[in-house]
Amino acid sequence: MKNSRAKGARGERELSNLLKEHGFSTRRGQQYCGANGDADVVGLPGIHIECKRVEKLNIYNALAQAENDCKEDEVPVVMHRKDREKWIVTMSLDDWIEMYKKLNQVTCSEKKVEYIEVVDEFGELQLRFK
Repeated sequence: MKNSRAKGARGERELSNLLKEHGFSTRRGQQYCGANGDADVVGLPGIHIECKRVEKLNIYNALAQAENDCKEDEVPVVMHRKDREKWIVTMSLDDWIEMYKKLNQVTCSEKKVEYIEVVDEFGELQLRFK
């Protein structure tokens, strides 16, 4: 138990440092101080991170933990990896769709999307983006 807890803490520090390398101001959550319900890694507003650094992960249990612990205005995600593997992010499809829609609204409203209308060989209208 002690080794798995230490590996989990190392994983949280590793993930936080990796996110810092990408310009995010993150740190380990307060769970090491006895506080429950805090994300494993904090500093990404609106995202509740459950960090798992294990070889065998029940992803549904981990996602359920993130969903149960997150605040109402947070998207629960599980960031996880095995030894010698890259970090992976898992979230529900509903949350991913909502996040993608919001991202798409922002990117489409920030730049003018230029396109031309073309009728293809089947007589169907196609949009070609410039």
